Amino acid sequence: MSDTYLLLKSLHILGAVLFLGNIIVTGWWKVMADRTRDPVIVAFAQRQVTLTDFVFTAGGAALLLGAGIANAALHGMDYFRVRWLAWGYGLFIASGVLWVAVLIPVQWKQAQLAKQFGHGGIIPAEYWQLGRIWIVVGIVATLLPLANLYWMVFKPA
Repeated sequence: MSDTYLLLKSLHILGAVLFLGNIIVTGWWKVMADRTRDPVIVAFAQRQVTLTDFVFTAGGAALLLGAGIANAALHGMDYFRVRWLAWGYGLFIASGVLWVAVLIPVQWKQAQLAKQFGHGGIIPAEYWQLGRIWIVVGIVATLLPLANLYWMVFKPA
């Protein structure tokens, strides 16, 4: 095994840990904060969700994708013809589309609302409505990359 392969594999695994770890932990902490219904706690958690998604989810996704593509190229793999790579990319892209099209806009809107109630104001109904969308779509967007673990580990033909 070459040092380049091992470096890329390490970066790919680090990206997976950051990406999956953050989407799972962020979802947990946001749901737990929202359950308190305390405007100060909810607003603080919402700010952190927005920040950690930008730093860890996006950073992990960039590492995951960049190192994965580089390693496939290093080995001369056509990632659209190798079944397990095609599934991996497909699931990753589907999750990304949900993040970009639904979850990020919902988070930004919730963050704007949280600025208004963050010092102890009343949490508006719109925040809770957006929260339900965030949970449902977020679960799907989390399950898709988790399914990728199967394709990346077992590499079925």
